[in-house]
Amino acid sequence: MVVIRLSRTGAKKRPFYHVVVADQRYPRGGRYIEKIGFFNPVAAGKDIKLHLEVERVQHWISQGAQASDRVSSLIKQFQKEQAA
Repeated sequence: MVVIRLSRTGAKKRPFYHVVVADQRYPRGGRYIEKIGFFNPVAAGKDIKLHLEVERVQHWISQGAQASDRVSSLIKQFQKEQAA
């Protein structure tokens, strides 16, 4: 099954996540099919906290990919920010 999930990178105590499309069997930080955004939970100042390529997210969901719980909430948050 294809999933949309977070892949952790960044330094110790300074997480940075890539939003990736991956096969469910691949490890969290391992191989992926496509990178479609990022999430920086410790963003401060003018740093961008969340960026998603909405067209690619919709494409993968229409192809049957399942978004993780956290990614689903990030998609909703990003869409709300874009509407405002």
